[in-house]
Amino acid sequence: VQLQASGGGLVQAGGSLRLSCAASGRTFVNYLGWFRQAPGKDREFVAAISLSGGSTYYADSVKGRFTISRDNAKNTVYLQMNSLKPEDTAVYYCAAANSPWVAGTNIRDYDYWGQGTLVTVSS
Repeated sequence: VQLQASGGGLVQAGGSLRLSCAASGRTFVNYLGWFRQAPGKDREFVAAISLSGGSTYYADSVKGRFTISRDNAKNTVYLQMNSLKPEDTAVYYCAAANSPWVAGTNIRDYDYWGQGTLVTVSS
């Protein structure tokens, strides 16, 4: 599975961005997730969504501001980010998990990773 993330950029605090991640190759995967890594920090969980889209999970820091969704017909997962804050600045990575038996919130749950897209939020 190859994952290609896009949609990052520079935005002012309070603004919005939508990230996309398109999967190619073996595209039948279960959980899709977004993680982020700020300079000097570990990669952290942001959001995840199950195969059907019926289950979604969010980090406390983004609840109510970010929305994850997926379009299985297009093999694409999205992350709508609203009310962005400077602390949201990071490289955002999409990831895919083969197993349906994972929580989807841990880095170790995922088998495939995209290349990352930079989100910069100015104050």
